[in-house]
Amino acid sequence: MSSAFLKKMLLGSGATVVGVAELDAYLDGEIRHLNRGVSIAVDRTLREDTLKHLGRLQKKVVRYLKGKGFRTLSIPPDSDRIRNKFVAELYSLLTHKMAATCAGIGWIGRNGLLISPHFGPRLSLATVLTDAPLKSDIPYEQSRCGNCRLCVDYCPSKAITGKTWSRRDPYSGLVKPHRCRVHKEGARGVTDRPNCGLCLQICPYGRAKGRTKPKDVMEIV
Repeated sequence: MSSAFLKKMLLGSGATVVGVAELDAYLDGEIRHLNRGVSIAVDRTLREDTLKHLGRLQKKVVRYLKGKGFRTLSIPPDSDRIRNKFVAELYSLLTHKMAATCAGIGWIGRNGLLISPHFGPRLSLATVLTDAPLKSDIPYEQSRCGNCRLCVDYCPSKAITGKTWSRRDPYSGLVKPHRCRVHKEGARGVTDRPNCGLCLQICPYGRAKGRTKPKDVMEIV
C-alpha cells in the first residue's frame, strides 16, 4: 500500500516531515499486529500550538486509515508526561524519536534528541501505529553527528557524555538526565518553568540564517 497520498495529505495540512516505519522489532503482545508507524513531525519554531496541531494531524491519519478498514492506535505527542499506565508502557517500548529514526526522519544526536538533516533537533513528534501495509521508509541505523561535539562542549550541566547513537546500542549513556534536570530547574525564567535548550540551539543541523551561532552561545549560558 502506497504511503504517498497519506504523506501528501499531512504535509498539506501543516506537517513538516512525515515518514513510515516498520516496527516489528519494537512491539510485542497485543499490539504486535500494528507493525507500521506513521511518524509525524512539526517544526516547533513555527507555531506555539505544536502539540495540539500534532494531535489534529494524528486524527487525520486515524480517519483516513480507519476509512480504509485498518486499525490504528495513536501515541499522544506528550506521552512522556501522561500518567496513564497503558500509554506509559507503550511509550517505554517505543518513543516518538525511535519511531522517527525507523521512519527515516532523522537519527538520535549526542544530545539525546532526534536530529533531522534539514531541521535539526527542532521538530516535535507524534506517532500513529497501524496494521495498514504502508510502504516503509529507509531507517537511520546510526548517528550522523560525525566529529561535531558542540552540544557536548556547551552543555552547562555536563549532562551530555559525548557518546554516539546507533540502532545496535540505542540511548547507551548519551545523556545523564539527572544533571540536565537539576540545571533546568535552576534555570527557571520569567515563565517559572524549567528551561535551558542550549543543546537544541547550538546544533548546526537545520539552523536557519540568523539563529544562534556557537560564538553567541556563551551570552545565553
